[in-house]
Amino acid sequence: RSGLEKAGGFECVGYCEIDKYAKKAYETLYDTRNEVYYDDTRKIDPNELPDLDLICGGFPCQSFSIAGKRKGFSDTRGTLFFEIARIAA
Repeated sequence: RSGLEKAGGFECVGYCEIDKYAKKAYETLYDTRNEVYYDDTRKIDPNELPDLDLICGGFPCQSFSIAGKRKGFSDTRGTLFFEIARIAA
């Protein structure tokens, strides 16, 4: 989000964060008034999303990183990749 804001021409219409502490930090950094909030990517119905042109998303790297247990898609955090793909489709 920070990079897109610096580039200009983008407006954030919503965000998703399952961790309540990360959500609070995000809301401290960014003005999220008038934005749609989702608490769980798995619950997002793409048909109910606001009009948008770009989806930015990420998932926890611990599933794939050597700093984690490297369980990849066997770790539920790693499967968030598929949720982002589902929403984008």
